[in-house]
Amino acid sequence: MADQEADIYELFALPRRTNSELLIRAYHNRSVKFFAEPSVEKLQQAIRQSPVCGQLHLELQRQPQRQPRCATLTLRFTTVELQPPQQHPQLASLQPITVQVILAQEENPPTGVEPIHWLLLTTLAIARSAPAKLIADVADVVQYLRWYSYRWLIERYHYVLKSGCRVEQLQLESAARLQRALATYAIVAWRLLWITYQARAFPDQPADSVLAAHEWQALYCRIHKTSIPTKTPPTLHNCVRWIAQLGGFLGRKHDGDPGVLTLWRGWRRLHDIAVTWQLSHPSLPVVNSPTVKKDAINA
Repeated sequence: MADQEADIYELFALPRRTNSELLIRAYHNRSVKFFAEPSVEKLQQAIRQSPVCGQLHLELQRQPQRQPRCATLTLRFTTVELQPPQQHPQLASLQPITVQVILAQEENPPTGVEPIHWLLLTTLAIARSAPAKLIADVADVVQYLRWYSYRWLIERYHYVLKSGCRVEQLQLESAARLQRALATYAIVAWRLLWITYQARAFPDQPADSVLAAHEWQALYCRIHKTSIPTKTPPTLHNCVRWIAQLGGFLGRKHDGDPGVLTLWRGWRRLHDIAVTWQLSHPSLPVVNSPTVKKDAINA
């Protein structure tokens, strides 16, 4: 699954392993041909000739260029053969490639908002409830669009791995050690990203659903400069912003939600603070923290 930079003819033409498929956002307005049709058309024109097969209400995640919102997408789909590029040096040996084309377009976006326009190419099959009538099974189309909608979240996950956990800077001497480190950091990156979006989706959720008692108590006392924690757990939204403050987040009125890189720095500080708090409060019940221990990370 990839964005427009992966719209490469050679990628579609490469042999693929079993159960390996492509779902790529189209960039080029390629020449395509319908089955049993001699004429060649452009991709944009071909997909717009297809009838509307349904609608999809999609929750869009926050990005630097947009706020989170719900979009209603009109869906179209068809099957075409991608024609080889005419300027390709090996044109004589290239064959057309059969792909499914999905168009999801927001026809009535909010005022001043750029509409969603996803044109996807995929090697995944789309079942038809009546092949002779070319009626698409909308369930497959919706499934593939939902997979693509997670692309940004997946990119954020890899961003946490690379920029937060700095996996690219690991200087390990064997592949086995690198695999163990990646296994640990994958859990760290997933948990950090999960907490970030959990706080945005359920801001009033109590913090003890995510943090152990000694973690949220130490965090509360550190932020409020007190030695007596509150009796009831604060909200998850507040705790995430406090963790971000430990990582350098200023929390001004015009600031948005903290990013995962700031949260990663704050999370590492919170671990040390929480361990010290637990040592100084031996009467606290020992609760298995849902976080990954720092010594496991350094291993």
